[in-house]
Amino acid sequence: MSAASCPEPTPAERARSVLAAADSLTVTTHGHRVELIGLHTVDAAARLLLNNPPDGHLAAELAMAPRGDLTALVEYTDVAPVAVRERVRARLTLGGPLTVLGPKALVFRPARAVLTENGRTAVIGLDELAHSSPDPLATHEAEMLARLDAAHADTVAPLARLLPAKQQLGACEVRPLRLDRHGLVLRSQTPDSHHDTRLPFATAATHPGDAVRQIHILLARATARPRRRRLPTRS
Repeated sequence: MSAASCPEPTPAERARSVLAAADSLTVTTHGHRVELIGLHTVDAAARLLLNNPPDGHLAAELAMAPRGDLTALVEYTDVAPVAVRERVRARLTLGGPLTVLGPKALVFRPARAVLTENGRTAVIGLDELAHSSPDPLATHEAEMLARLDAAHADTVAPLARLLPAKQQLGACEVRPLRLDRHGLVLRSQTPDSHHDTRLPFATAATHPGDAVRQIHILLARATARPRRRRLPTRS
């Protein structure tokens, strides 16, 4: 299957996956910039429910706001869960109003979203964001990639045989970078560059167990191919 025909998540789906998996974010208003860790949830309409941070700066600023709301930017950084060069996989920025929801909670309603990844920037409409769903593997991806990487000799090294010949022969290291219902992305690294290649699943995975089965299918394909050269194992 050519790279152009490999199915992959849409920008809106990627954005929803970042929202679903992230446990930290940054909120910026006119007066403050606050880092929140483990203090937010996302509802089905992509609204963010924020527990009032302990320092109370946002709530105090909202109390002084003339209309009872603040224009805010909410930023997420999607970082690869394994050690690769340039670990930031994507950045998601949401803009919209922040208001008080209750005595201990705030709500942020995104009015616009911008996703930057792979050197490309996509502006995502609010309706598209609200009607998209996170990938079914989004909240499991980090753990699954870490397990793949830990079993490098038995998983990643054989899967690397499915990479194009140029990426195989030039690579000094191959690591798992991304996993979603459509497939697995491997990053082949040379001393001064890297290249990402998607290995598509035979059918889209609907849950983590299904993804494991699809990876086994890829492994069966990979082990049936001749070995070009032995790729270095993970240190």
